[in-house]
Amino acid sequence: MHFYMHIAHKALTSINRMTQNIAPQKNQRLLALDVFRGMTIAFMILVNTPGSWSHVFPPLLHASWHGATPTDMVFPFFIFIVGVSMFFSFSKFDQGLTSELTKKIIKRTITIFMIGLLLNYFPFFNRSLDTLRIMGVLQRIALVYGAASLICISVSIQSIWKIGTGILLTYWGLLYWLGGAEPFSLEGNITTAVDLAILGENHIYKGFGIPFDPEGLLSTLPAIVTAMFGYLAGYTVQSFNDKNLLVKNLLLIGTSTVLLALVWDTVFPINKPIWSSSYVLFAGGIACITLALLIEIIDIRGYNRWTKPFIVFGMNPMIIFVFSGVLSKVMVYIITWKDAEGETVRFYRWCYETIYMGAFPNQAKLASLCFAMTVVSICWAFGYVLYRKKIFIKV
Repeated sequence: MHFYMHIAHKALTSINRMTQNIAPQKNQRLLALDVFRGMTIAFMILVNTPGSWSHVFPPLLHASWHGATPTDMVFPFFIFIVGVSMFFSFSKFDQGLTSELTKKIIKRTITIFMIGLLLNYFPFFNRSLDTLRIMGVLQRIALVYGAASLICISVSIQSIWKIGTGILLTYWGLLYWLGGAEPFSLEGNITTAVDLAILGENHIYKGFGIPFDPEGLLSTLPAIVTAMFGYLAGYTVQSFNDKNLLVKNLLLIGTSTVLLALVWDTVFPINKPIWSSSYVLFAGGIACITLALLIEIIDIRGYNRWTKPFIVFGMNPMIIFVFSGVLSKVMVYIITWKDAEGETVRFYRWCYETIYMGAFPNQAKLASLCFAMTVVSICWAFGYVLYRKKIFIKV
């Protein structure tokens, strides 16, 4: 164990050296960043709203436990982009922590967390606070944003690497030494014990068959590093006026990080539900590579006509994501009626089975995908109205 921790520390330190000699340049905005954000939100909505969870193409499902699918990249991509946006947002404060900025960070953290909690509680009728799930996607984003912001704005770039490395190694040690006989398993990982002790069984996600929250408290710790990784990527973006050199450096950092993650995977498996340290590096590396490719395609080669739909998503990502959650819950819980037998019919299921299965008989997965694409289109239309009216909601 100590040997692998030493190797991991050395490898992470080598990535740190890649950025030590980079000097920040004047602020530059890249279309690729907005497109990346928009693509991530669109894909997040797509994988969250299939017509039927029983009929989904494998790439649109999460890995059952260890490993990663394209869907497992969506959430860390969004947190990575939050980190990138943090860097550019904090530039106006000269990257220094002030009382004004601290208040803004705390206010935004509380606001996003409460929106997530209200989304869990929606629709508010026939819902009991005794069984309300406390954590969730927006709640994790809130906590990650708050913690990562305060860290990144308070220390030097080199210190961010050191703190991030320390968090990932500490998290690995906590799971390894405090877990059960199989410390990285669903039943044996320590994150569940922490959530049960603090949140209580009634307030934890149970979609894995047992009380286990994939957006729990302890596993939020390494997710903070995902945002810090994005912050460092933002620093790298601003540090190169030469976009070709920027792309090369992002590819170098991304590839090195992915390779390190694959090595670490042999002893600490890549795993989204527990947000393992190797998963942080794997997803962060893939995000760097994706950003580099988008910069090459969009900002350097100028192939940007296809980006317009994603820009709509990227300009109002948070509000569109919330809208998608409300929309799906309205179709499940509010638009309902009784059939001839007196059974409750939910519009969400009726729409999938009647309209989409009717259009694609004997092709349940395709029907399910088309349903999800329709939801994405509705969310895009909502975002387009905001975009045309130049309404950009900053939560």
